[in-house]
Amino acid sequence: MKLLLSNDDGIYAEGLEALYRRLSGTWSTLVVAPYQECSAISHAITLERPIRSHKISLNNGDKAYAVSGTPADCIKLAIVELLEEPPDLMISGINPGANTGVHINYSGTLAAAREAVFYGIPAIAVSIMGKNPGYYDQAAQFVENLAKKVMAHGLPEGTFLNVNIPDLSMERIRGVRISNQNLALPCEKMEKRFDPREQPYYWHGVAAQAPGGDLDSDVAVIAKDYISITPIMSDMTDYQSIQTLKLWNIDIR
Repeated sequence: MKLLLSNDDGIYAEGLEALYRRLSGTWSTLVVAPYQECSAISHAITLERPIRSHKISLNNGDKAYAVSGTPADCIKLAIVELLEEPPDLMISGINPGANTGVHINYSGTLAAAREAVFYGIPAIAVSIMGKNPGYYDQAAQFVENLAKKVMAHGLPEGTFLNVNIPDLSMERIRGVRISNQNLALPCEKMEKRFDPREQPYYWHGVAAQAPGGDLDSDVAVIAKDYISITPIMSDMTDYQSIQTLKLWNIDIR
């Protein structure tokens, strides 16, 4: 099996290294990742400047590609230019910090997985709780087992998996739950400050999202020390509303 790995934290990120270390011993694995951190960049692509890729050596001496663009750029470049044939599976992560609820719309980690799905490649986006996780290796072991499940069963066309793992040993994790996306808005704030010229500027801050009343959501599941797996569709069409809108008799006049 041929794997493509990427992330939004940069090619030297600890989570990506843990995934590569775990998976490359079994499968043919290529890393194509941003040269620097691209967190919260969502599905941006580079249009107004060139995208550069450089071969680098990972810690074990294996080759990888560091890309000047975004996570989505990395997947496009890998599939269109760098690989002789498409990979069997694309895995993005392991991202430090959960990608749950509305935050999945901003995540570069998920954008890389979604971009792979656009090309018909099964994909998994993986995150682990906390800013400085201590259990990357055990999370990578779980991802390896999940990857085998994906390859054995397949995924629906246009769907990828969003996986969030508690930063705990596997002995302390309570199990796995298939969850939905929590759509409650987190508590956000804009902290206003002033520069030396007395001009205002702002820092965007956001608190951790509370589970709320949706006990089957990704936010609630991971808060209870379960691994959350949410199937995400790349097709954003609201098919139920198509017939409703047709009844409006919308015309050019």
